Amino acid sequence: MPKPDIAFVCASNNPRILQDNLLRSPLIASGDYSLEVVENAKSAARAYNGGLDRTDADIVVFLHHDVYLPLGWDDLLRQRIAEVEAIDPDWALLGAFGIAMDTRGYGPVWSSSIGFIAGLVPMAPVPVQSFDELLFVMRRDAGLRFDEALDGWHMYGTDIVCQARANGRGAYSVALPLIHNDGYKETLDGSFEAAFRYMARKWRGMLPLKTPVVKITRSARDLYKWRWHLWRSRKERIAIAAPDARDPRDYAQVCGWMDLRPSLDSPAGKKATDHAAERVSDKNTS
Repeated sequence: MPKPDIAFVCASNNPRILQDNLLRSPLIASGDYSLEVVENAKSAARAYNGGLDRTDADIVVFLHHDVYLPLGWDDLLRQRIAEVEAIDPDWALLGAFGIAMDTRGYGPVWSSSIGFIAGLVPMAPVPVQSFDELLFVMRRDAGLRFDEALDGWHMYGTDIVCQARANGRGAYSVALPLIHNDGYKETLDGSFEAAFRYMARKWRGMLPLKTPVVKITRSARDLYKWRWHLWRSRKERIAIAAPDARDPRDYAQVCGWMDLRPSLDSPAGKKATDHAAERVSDKNTS
């Protein structure tokens, strides 16, 4: 049996959320790709290292169980990989939402928790300092592993980017539209502060680090400011949040993302893919 080139790994503790969102994605429902679901793991790092070990795919996509991937998303991913390889053949990571070095957020992704499309649209791959953990893509031969000393379910998207950067490998935000049907969150659990402090110690030479949620600093001042903002803004956040019980395909329809394939079939999309492939070929033969 030929080695699959793309596989998906998801950590889940709720079969209903998984069934209502990720398993509805056409590329997953088709059975054309391997999906490793790691259930009830003690931490994200343990779940994802376990999932990584269960597949031998060259490209591994790590994603949340409340993510929906529209039709044609896999084709779009292949196009984005070709675009990144054209400028950085040794890339390590791609993400659907990332924080650039200038602290701007790049998507675009729909988030039910905030009720709108988040992130600027990158016209080319954008180097990042962190990812939102909703979805990111790892190149196996980058040799990265998740740090199991980082307990819980927070900041591993920043940690894995820091690992890549420390090893001289690229991490990029690319346009991979998707639905994150995450719903309103009052706050994050108690392990968030522990993750913040662990990251501040581990990567003190890279500080400050801007994550999609908070800026990591030595003093933790920004952590307390973020908590204060959450408390003050809870009424506004409740008002704008969209229901996560709604079919994610409804949100994809409203965003215009039900079918991502036309962008690939258009002359512009084909030209970009062909040009990227030519540049990769030139680099490999030079």
